[in-house]
Amino acid sequence: MTPSPADDPKTLVSTAWLAAHRADPDLRLIDASWYLPDAGRDAKAEYAAAHIPGARFFDIDEITDHRSTLPHMAPPPEKFISRLRAMGIGDGHQVVIYDGSGLFSAARVWWTFRLMGKTDVAVLDGGLPKWRAEGREIEDMPPIVRDRHMTVSRQNHLVKDVTQVAHAAKLGEAEIIDARGAPRFRGEVPEPRPGLRSGHIPGAKNVPYTTLLNPDGTMKSPDALRAVFEAAGVNLSKPAITSCGSGVTAAILSLALERIGHRNHALYDGSWAEWGMYDDLAVEKG
Repeated sequence: MTPSPADDPKTLVSTAWLAAHRADPDLRLIDASWYLPDAGRDAKAEYAAAHIPGARFFDIDEITDHRSTLPHMAPPPEKFISRLRAMGIGDGHQVVIYDGSGLFSAARVWWTFRLMGKTDVAVLDGGLPKWRAEGREIEDMPPIVRDRHMTVSRQNHLVKDVTQVAHAAKLGEAEIIDARGAPRFRGEVPEPRPGLRSGHIPGAKNVPYTTLLNPDGTMKSPDALRAVFEAAGVNLSKPAITSCGSGVTAAILSLALERIGHRNHALYDGSWAEWGMYDDLAVEKG
C-alpha cells in the first residue's frame, strides 16, 4: 500500500503514510485512546500491552482543566506544555494521533493541539485497529523520551463556552452541530451521565459522528462528508459550533469540517454535560 493523495499531515493521514514516515526524526506518535465507562476497556492497560512503536500515551482525563467540575475540559496552556514536554513532544515535531477504536478520541487530542496553536498534527485514519488488521508492527515497550522545548499560542476562537453558545443559539448566527446519536439528540433516551436532562440545544442539527465514518473506522471522503452535513440540514456557509456529550466526539465533527475546507468552526467544550445540567437553559426534543 502506498500513501494516498488524500493524506494531509495537518488533518488526517493513512496507515500507509505513517508506515512510510514512521522513521522520520521529527515524527512523534500519540496513543490517545479513551473509552466511555460502559465500554469496559482500560486505555492505559491496552497501551501498555500493545501500541505502535514509539507512541506516547496521552491521558485525556488527566491532561485537562481540573479546576472545572466538567469532564476533560481543555487544559490550561502551561499544563499542556509540561505534559507534552514530559512526553518528548515539542516545537518542530509532526504529530500523528491514533486511538484504539479507529477514530473516536484521537480527534479530541488533535483539536486540543490546534487549540494550542499547533498545526503540524494529524489523526491516523482507522487508528490502531486498521494498523493491526494490516499486520503492521506493534510493541509493548515505552518509548525513549528526550525533553523538547514547546511554545503554544492558544487559539481562543476554536472553543466556545456556554454563554457564547446560548448567544449563538438565540440569534441563529452559527450552525450548532451535535455529534450524539439520534435517540439522545431527540431526547428519547436518558443521558448516560446522571442528573442531565434529555434533548438538544435549540436549533441544533444532528450529525451523529458515526455517520462520518466508514465501516472500518476510517473517515469518509470529503465529498461524502459534505453530503452528510448537507443531508442533516447544516448550512455550510455559516460558522459552525460542534457539540456532543462531553466534548470528545464533537472533535470528529471539527475534523470533518476541516477536511471539507470549512475553516470557521469552534467546539463547545462543556457540551451536553454542561448544557443538560442547567434548568435555565432551553432544551428541545424531537
